[in-house]
Amino acid sequence: MTRTPCVRIWANSTTMPQITIRPLTPNRWRDFELVMGPFGACVGCWCAYWRVPHKDYVAGSGAKNKARYRKLVEAGPPPGLIAYVDGEPAAWAQVCPRADLPTLDRSRF
Repeated sequence: MTRTPCVRIWANSTTMPQITIRPLTPNRWRDFELVMGPFGACVGCWCAYWRVPHKDYVAGSGAKNKARYRKLVEAGPPPGLIAYVDGEPAAWAQVCPRADLPTLDRSRF
């Protein structure tokens, strides 16, 4: 899996990068994979940490968390947003109702 670096230096550029933001839908799954990198961001998290009980999250680290999140994306609605810089996927933000993140109920946040 090849990934374009998402951090660039524009100090010497005369143009600002074009930033677009799109919902994470099934047709953008590949872009999500690129943003997450080969290990699913934080050691196989695949943004499942806040969505499932801790024991399930730990047991699913890696491929299971990825499959779990893919099912979530396919079922809809979009669970978040992907940012593109000059057309390349560069960042991700999970955006959903708090009720979709039950681990937050046991968090100090």
